[in-house]
Amino acid sequence: MALQNIIEYVEIASAGNAVDFGDLAVITMRLSGTSSPTRGVIGGGATPSNTNVISFITIATTGNATDFGDLTLARANLTATSDQIRGVFAGGSGPSNVIDFVTIASVGDATDFGDLTQARNSSSSGSNGHGGLS
Repeated sequence: MALQNIIEYVEIASAGNAVDFGDLAVITMRLSGTSSPTRGVIGGGATPSNTNVISFITIATTGNATDFGDLTLARANLTATSDQIRGVFAGGSGPSNVIDFVTIASVGDATDFGDLTQARNSSSSGSNGHGGLS
């Protein structure tokens, strides 16, 4: 797996190839992302050493990622999920049991959310967030 800084997107409503969106703030691999309806948040990864960098994009406009803050612990292969307000990053290389959260609408460092019941690496996650419906 090669280090990259490429961000691409697809128009979900129509078939077609991915299009360039912009560049990540850090050239990395094995990172994780989550979003609200307006902002995408990308955290962690390997550069090849683990990083704690969090960056963000504004979904409605193409462009490069911007610094958001830092995770509480540098790690790659983490999982992320969100609702419309809060993004959560969990687990990761080590393996790790760390869970962090960020408030997606405002930049800043992640805050400790608690611990997984068991350290995990390369896991997956889900959310009951429902696309902006109230």
